[in-house]
Amino acid sequence: MSGAHDTDFTPVYPDEQDSNTRFEHIYALYRDRIRSYFLLKINAMVADDLTQQVFMKVSENMHRFRGSAHIFTWIFKIAQNTLKNEYRRLSRQNETPLDFTQLESQSITLEFTKYVDFRIDIGAALQTLDEKNQEIIALRFFADCTLPEIASIVGMRESAVKNRLYRALGKLKHELNEWGNMAIMSIEQLISIENKGSSEHSVNRLKKANHDLFTQLSGNVERLATKYNYQPKRKVIIEMYPDLPTFHRAVGEVDAPNWFTGTYEENILKIVSPLNPGPEHTYESIIKGTVHLFSMWLIEEINPLAPKWIRQGIGGYEAKLMTPYFLENSTKEAIRTNSIPTFAQLDDDTWDFETKKGFQFSYMFVEFVIEKYGLEAMNQLIRQPQDLKGILGCSETEFRQKLVNYLNQLF
Repeated sequence: MSGAHDTDFTPVYPDEQDSNTRFEHIYALYRDRIRSYFLLKINAMVADDLTQQVFMKVSENMHRFRGSAHIFTWIFKIAQNTLKNEYRRLSRQNETPLDFTQLESQSITLEFTKYVDFRIDIGAALQTLDEKNQEIIALRFFADCTLPEIASIVGMRESAVKNRLYRALGKLKHELNEWGNMAIMSIEQLISIENKGSSEHSVNRLKKANHDLFTQLSGNVERLATKYNYQPKRKVIIEMYPDLPTFHRAVGEVDAPNWFTGTYEENILKIVSPLNPGPEHTYESIIKGTVHLFSMWLIEEINPLAPKWIRQGIGGYEAKLMTPYFLENSTKEAIRTNSIPTFAQLDDDTWDFETKKGFQFSYMFVEFVIEKYGLEAMNQLIRQPQDLKGILGCSETEFRQKLVNYLNQLF
């Protein structure tokens, strides 16, 4: 949402300045808000087209606007009429518009720790509101309208709009109370996900999954920020996809292996739903895996150039997904044949990283540093990974030999 309201904007008429300059100013102010509203009603391609139609009409009819209403209200009325015309066109062609009341993939962002927001689907909760309240919610949080603008658009007194908005938000929070006493921070955007169904059983399972995810992360994120001496400058947002194929398509890896269930881009952690983890993971491993992802993101925030073995190793070390039995059985042959990968070999962003047992060896390398040299040394390595000599008192070759000796003794 733009958050930039224009209550101080006084319309400037064509005879007062160049009309093109004025139109460009209006377009910049209102284009995103009109498009956001259209996205609730129709798909993105049509929303873009209708937005352009609206502002073409605005440009053609600027001479008719005389300030009897706020300019955004005037533009929004044009948008409403444009949308009605589109609905009529679809009706004549026996097509069904994507209406706000039919969406199951509206999302809000909930804040539950200082460093993490979580986007969840509130489509079912929105559908418990009547049509007028849905429209008010849409105008306030998606089209970023002020209360006076909403009042003018829906034809109600501002006090009545305020009361309806308060009650509607209260009902939404009641519908979402399974996630605890977390404030609704904002209703940000649509997330395109597959229909999860609306049965009470499936809804309850989804609520439990979100609750378990909150519990897992809320007990770890501030601990990790303290442990690694870094207060994040921005929050992470968690997006959850309903199944592996949807997740793989969303991150652009349609041919990814089944073990690939989570990743991060910028400050967004993307995971598959623990309810559908695929053949190589479990409900519990997906829940714990978010700690792995958050840890990796945190290390990259500290030092974007931190090598992969440090990022992956700390992620695995903190998530504790790999048992000693698994570590031993999956790496003992490589250790026995002295085929332990080097740091350079672990700097691999292909699927071969898993073939090299990169997750396991990265974990054990980090564990060795923390046990042998201490957490402070690990924190220094995160920030200055090239200074092995200064931090650990040995060259990379010497350090690797110590690692090999450690692993041979360990197993």
